Amino acid sequence: MSLHIIPISIAKANEVVRSLHRHNKPVRIARFACACADEAGAIHGAAIVGSPSAKPLCDGFTIEVLRVATDGTRNACSMLYAACIRAAKALGYRKAITYTLRSESGASLRAVGFVMETDTAGGRPWTTNKTRQRDAQPICLELKCRWSMAL
Repeated sequence: MSLHIIPISIAKANEVVRSLHRHNKPVRIARFACACADEAGAIHGAAIVGSPSAKPLCDGFTIEVLRVATDGTRNACSMLYAACIRAAKALGYRKAITYTLRSESGASLRAVGFVMETDTAGGRPWTTNKTRQRDAQPICLELKCRWSMAL
């Protein structure tokens, strides 16, 4: 099967995330999204990119890949990460970050050049502690890894 990258609205990408992502919900705010599709136009995954969720990393030149969700099609994750990196670089960003659960291998991230930067604390939502956002994401007690890539 041959995949290619297509533009997609954030709303449509969130539908893909809602149906395919294992542990995270759709995002509320994002900068851009893309999808991978086959020759017939069937979407096999989507990625959503936005500002860093960690406020200290919001320097105006760092972008975060917030979600990548696929149906398991071979190379779909790597293709989506690579497309996000190309787009971010073209827009003038200097660094890209993303997070995985510690139990996830990060193979797709390494394949496109990300390096594991640090472990982050588990056991709390991935969003801020503001009352209106407390239930935005599921609480996961597992450590997370922050991955980064200079653009």
